[in-house]
Amino acid sequence: MYENVAFIPLRGGSKSIPLKNIKKINGRPLVYWVLDAANQCTYIDKIFVSTDSDLIKNCVNEYGSEKIIVVDRSNETAEDSSSTESAMLEFANHYLFKNIILIQATSPLLDVQDIIKGFNCFSKNSYDSVLSVVRQKRFIWENKENVPYPINYNPENRPMRQNFKGYLVENGAFYITKRDMLMDSKCRISGNIGLYEMQEDTYFELDEPSDWIIMEGLLKQRDSNYSNILKNIKMVVTDNDGVLTDGGMYYSETGDELKKFNTKDGMGFELLRRKGIKTAMITGENSSLVERRAEKLKLDYVYIGIKDKISVLKELKKTSNISLNEIAYLGDDINDLECINIVGFGCCVQDGMDEIKQVSKYVTKKKGGNGALRELAELIIKHQ
Repeated sequence: MYENVAFIPLRGGSKSIPLKNIKKINGRPLVYWVLDAANQCTYIDKIFVSTDSDLIKNCVNEYGSEKIIVVDRSNETAEDSSSTESAMLEFANHYLFKNIILIQATSPLLDVQDIIKGFNCFSKNSYDSVLSVVRQKRFIWENKENVPYPINYNPENRPMRQNFKGYLVENGAFYITKRDMLMDSKCRISGNIGLYEMQEDTYFELDEPSDWIIMEGLLKQRDSNYSNILKNIKMVVTDNDGVLTDGGMYYSETGDELKKFNTKDGMGFELLRRKGIKTAMITGENSSLVERRAEKLKLDYVYIGIKDKISVLKELKKTSNISLNEIAYLGDDINDLECINIVGFGCCVQDGMDEIKQVSKYVTKKKGGNGALRELAELIIKHQ
């Protein structure tokens, strides 16, 4: 039985925007944005995508994550009048799990940090359900029997925006609940309910064509924030074990230690070299195997058997005459924390520690040893 599962319902029969769940927005299928967030969250054991469309099924499979399972959605739960709860209950009747997080593809601004903090809120406060909300500072009126009256403020004492607490509204990004509560209440939220407040711009959902224009602009703006940093990156520094390898410990019959590297990362280093970007490895490991791999990768700087990585990084800055703001660092564990915090673009692999993800500017979609460095290399090169 799974501890936590993500459930993403995707109907093929959207009327306002046909096949909107896989329509490209900012260069990628819509659902890929929330798949990124769910795939990077270590709290989530499996991601189940429920759909009635073969086109959607093929698109999700092309995302290429072993963490994702596509399940069939019956016609009865995929009609225009069908509730999301009907699909959730259909799923819950076939799979065993303790907790479920409903994630909606129409909220592509959802970030892995939102999911992590949502689960922290759920577990630490012993809630039965948690839902995502945003704060809106609008003045609400009701028209009752043709007589208008204010709901949340006094017009004779109109508050300044900075002093107005506003009100919380659902943004539809995610809902977390216990399986037992879902089955008993037949509702996505029930029992003792907690709220997780997200950024104000996540208020928008993709329901109408006009929403698409707004959301694509927001996604481009988020990408541009990376661009200002990445266009100036002159060096990429990486850890080894858990980043260039899968973190596994393998031994031959004679007791020799073996490690699994990925050729895609080798090409990633090659692409960086062609672009004139320096490369370096700082690792606590001290073995001839790692040394041989670093030599084959033709790295500019290699530091093996290092316990104090931050000191080496600062020394590397002086040696290379490259500022810390011009360095990207890719790590996975607490011994990388200081380095990730101090460089211009600190990154963590998808299966790294949550503590590292929370301080990283970027979390790769790939796991360590599965092309994470290649992904980072392509991201940097894209913005240069």
